Amino acid sequence: MLENHDGHDGGSRGAAKADRRKSNHSGDIGFVGLGRMGTAMAANLAAAGCRVIAHVRHPDRVQELAALGLTPSTDMTAVFDCEIVISMLPDDEAAREVVFGREADGADGLAMGLMPGAIHLSMSTISSAGASQLAAEHARRGQGYVAAPVFGNPVAARACELFIIAAGAPADVDRCMKLLDILGQQTFVVGTDPAFANLVKLAGNMLTATTLEMLGELVALLRKRGVDPKQFVEILTKTMFGGRVHRIYGNSIATQHYPTPGFVLPLALKDVRLALAEAETAAVPMPSVSVVRDRLISGIARGYADLDWIALGLIAAEEAGLRADGPAVV
Repeated sequence: MLENHDGHDGGSRGAAKADRRKSNHSGDIGFVGLGRMGTAMAANLAAAGCRVIAHVRHPDRVQELAALGLTPSTDMTAVFDCEIVISMLPDDEAAREVVFGREADGADGLAMGLMPGAIHLSMSTISSAGASQLAAEHARRGQGYVAAPVFGNPVAARACELFIIAAGAPADVDRCMKLLDILGQQTFVVGTDPAFANLVKLAGNMLTATTLEMLGELVALLRKRGVDPKQFVEILTKTMFGGRVHRIYGNSIATQHYPTPGFVLPLALKDVRLALAEAETAAVPMPSVSVVRDRLISGIARGYADLDWIALGLIAAEEAGLRADGPAVV
């Protein structure tokens, strides 16, 4: 676990920080985590008129991000004057590094660098324990922390159609709401404890994952018996199972279209493992999710790590002895 950097400021950095503490926040929005989701979200904020300071690790992306209306910087300290800093990171380890910094090279993280009263708006899917740890560190330094993970893929992110699950101190959530309204079509506030938002997000992802698994198994059965799986999905979605997961993903499984890139199998496996850890802590058996974990591991072992988690349907088909010329990739 990365440690914080109390007492490790050099004299010049300490003086610079003291000067900044005397000034008002800039009103800029910081953004850390410019993957496909983060890039789409940051670009939407810029398009809505926000000045977005985007921290990017790779200098070769600076021109690309500037063309989207962002103000990119390879220096993390560029976001330290922002009133709100959004992070969209892949896992707990990355989130801790961004908040606590990198001790190996003396780099400060958000907790050490942000001004008192600034807010870290964490839109990453991380564990509830990780969210609690980050929230506690920000609170210790007089900063706000709002957890706001999202339901939706990069296509939904580009279209501002994300569903957002938010939790944190009411005043902090209120300050973030204008940004959340830009990024998503609806925000659900689930309480004042940031950990709750991440737990709800993981629970929702597990329902999606187990639904994909069942769709894959049923389509495999119908294919082996000679029934048109596309008609099955149409019947399914027009009668008792018209939810978004069935409608959006059902036809892909029926037609054997497995997108790449998407919510790739390793990221799905990360979320499954986090959910199983939450369940173990609460002494709640989740046998269906355990099946999905093993399916995802099998898919990665078969070379499908770059496919969207819709490929649970492909894995189920192969387990049933069904194999086309190759998976259709879109």
